[in-house]
Amino acid sequence: MNTYILSFNQININTIATVGGKNASLGEMFNGLSEKGIRIPNGFATTAFAYKQFLKTHGLYETVSETLSTLDTKTFSNLASVGEKIRNMILATNIQPDLASEICTAYKQLWLSPTMPVEVAVRSSATAEDLPDASFAGQHESYLNILGEEQLLQTCVRCYASLFTDRAIKYRHDHGFDHMSVSLSIGIQRMVRSDMASSGVCFTLDPDSGTDTVILITGAWGLGENVVQGAVNPDEFYVYKKALRENKKPILSKKLGTKAKTMMYNLDISSSERIVNVDTPAEKRTAFVLSEPEIIQLGKWALLIEEHYKKPMDIEWAKDGIDGNIYIVQARPETVYSKHTQLVSITEYHLKEKGKIIARGNAIGNKITSGKARIIESPKDSDLLQEGEILVTDITNPDWDPILKKASAIITNKGGRTSHAAIVAREMGAVAVVGTGDATSCIKDGDIVTVCCSEGENGLIYSGKLAWEEVTTTITSEDKPHTKVMYILGDPDQAFHLSRIPNDGVGLMRLEFIISNSIQIHPMALVKFDTLKDLDAKAEIELLTADYADKKDYFTENLSRAVATIAAAFYPKDVIVRMSDFKTNEYANLLGGKEFEPKEENPMLGFRGASRYYHKAYAEGFGLECKAMKIVRDEMGLTNVKLMIPFCRTVAEGTKVLSIMKQYGLTQGENGLEIYVMAEIPSNVILAEDFADIFDGFSIGSNDLTQLTLGIDRDSSIVNELFDENNEAPKKMIRQVIQAARLAGRKIGLCGQAPSDFPLFAEFLVEQGIDSISFNPDALLKGTKNILNAEKKISIKEKQLLNMLEKIE
Repeated sequence: MNTYILSFNQININTIATVGGKNASLGEMFNGLSEKGIRIPNGFATTAFAYKQFLKTHGLYETVSETLSTLDTKTFSNLASVGEKIRNMILATNIQPDLASEICTAYKQLWLSPTMPVEVAVRSSATAEDLPDASFAGQHESYLNILGEEQLLQTCVRCYASLFTDRAIKYRHDHGFDHMSVSLSIGIQRMVRSDMASSGVCFTLDPDSGTDTVILITGAWGLGENVVQGAVNPDEFYVYKKALRENKKPILSKKLGTKAKTMMYNLDISSSERIVNVDTPAEKRTAFVLSEPEIIQLGKWALLIEEHYKKPMDIEWAKDGIDGNIYIVQARPETVYSKHTQLVSITEYHLKEKGKIIARGNAIGNKITSGKARIIESPKDSDLLQEGEILVTDITNPDWDPILKKASAIITNKGGRTSHAAIVAREMGAVAVVGTGDATSCIKDGDIVTVCCSEGENGLIYSGKLAWEEVTTTITSEDKPHTKVMYILGDPDQAFHLSRIPNDGVGLMRLEFIISNSIQIHPMALVKFDTLKDLDAKAEIELLTADYADKKDYFTENLSRAVATIAAAFYPKDVIVRMSDFKTNEYANLLGGKEFEPKEENPMLGFRGASRYYHKAYAEGFGLECKAMKIVRDEMGLTNVKLMIPFCRTVAEGTKVLSIMKQYGLTQGENGLEIYVMAEIPSNVILAEDFADIFDGFSIGSNDLTQLTLGIDRDSSIVNELFDENNEAPKKMIRQVIQAARLAGRKIGLCGQAPSDFPLFAEFLVEQGIDSISFNPDALLKGTKNILNAEKKISIKEKQLLNMLEKIE
């Protein structure tokens, strides 16, 4: 196309060869999406022909080509000098007069009046930029806050020179592009005054996992380059697409970033620097850059843009501090994470050498790691543990959860395979050795140790760093057993990544992790906030809930969004949410909790589960849980959420809880709601037929059921060796409840570690006809293999039996 200038209304996605991907996308949106309410600042672009004429006018084609021919393409030893030489050649020139005239004429058409020039953004757009298979994004320069004709023309020359940045030259060589066949278009667009407000980026999928059910919006104060370049820790907002389409509540999470710097215009007119990066004031660091209506508006726009292009998109947005409106300033196809496929690996670890064993206990996970041991007595000393170090302590409880995320391995004196440390380690995919008895005395603070959990049930801690090997095998979505394979999950931060692994949903979502980590406050301390006696706790709660006029809303909003994040990640697969099952000592550790919890000699068998939900000491707290679940299902549209009642001792108790839930709008059968019960008490098994009359399904809690059948405190390191799901007594209980559920036409699953640790236990469950088995994230793949092997063995047995019967006949 032999023209120098095209306005945005003349550009569309078919003009990539003329104006490059970046500018073609702007024109496409300007013409195709403005009528749908999306604001795109007006502008124009120079063409590839204009660039070629620029080279021809100044005789640059031959000299640039000759200089590039001297490039060392083996080691790139002279890349910097070659690039600098070419850029200096270009910067020594001016825009040719005819092109300059057209640029200035088009620029004046953007002015507010004949005497009021406007600031513009000047962006480089290579003629193959942002193609799905050949993205030049980020290789060339963009310039902001350009004002006046003279400065604009100088900036256009700088854009042309940026075609030969060192990174752009190297990129073209690596991807097989002929340097002289690539042209550069310059986009000139009215500047959005985000220096006075905020800006950021949207991805129409989760960029870490490729999950496409959500939109991620990030933002910071000031101009958007800080976010684009990763120079600040921005605010993050996840928005659920299905809820956007159905006009339901779509915001899944809001995370406050530090936003340490704000990029803005330089008010010093004597300075040659048009942009400065200043420290963000403290009050703005603790404030979100977008309101909830603005988050929803951006989410809807991102969805419209994705639907228009029919592919995942990477979108830049900016809010104008003068008119208060949000604008879309760039959009390009997302080319990395959208190619993710559901392919995962199982990695097996093997020590290549032996060393001195300094401690041993129960192995959690199947990995090996090494690092510096850090002995910590209390979570109050969490600052002593550095990222990636190995935590060594006596025992953990939910107060430790934030610190456990920093550890590469966890070693405790006390606790068994189902202790708190073990459960959390599995959820995080970390290595743990629990119940060592003496780790804090055998290991010295600062020692380098190797933690090995790859040798069966015994976890070993070796002195020093030992060598090991990792052998990886793949498993794909085709390797799918008939028995459903589901997750045990509590951490929303893992949901999008884990959803990409072949699975059938979440068989047990535990609210405790969310309450202790994200909420931190005892529900009743929010209900009774005004009368709290613990003034220190009250002050902390006031700080956490400062943005909420009604303290109870803090609980329901945070809980509903955390649950919704997991439900959205796995939609439309089932996510079975177990209502809270803290013990009294664990509830007491929440902020304000001591005021509302009795002291019990054996909390494991005390005031927990269903008995709390209708008791006056916690009924209003349970009401908040119910309200949050109703928001998830009815207001956010995540009807794949099913609910489950833990530790329900009697049928009458179950009936009472179901009645209370109905009062809070959670009615069985309404909007497809199913309510399950945990089968973890012998009474659940003995009266399974009666429980099946009132509940929609069962989930076997093998840890508690084994504990209560064998009369063992599973946290006791003294009798821990007797804790065994393979014992015939708990197995008989499990066999009985599966049979009862099947006869009653109710679904039944099991959540526990045994099916991944013990292949024969998995085979036992499959033989009984269980519907699903739920695993901690680190055990899901191993468990899947065990189930597949079990189903194959059973199939062979069935064929052999049929053959025998045929012979008899």
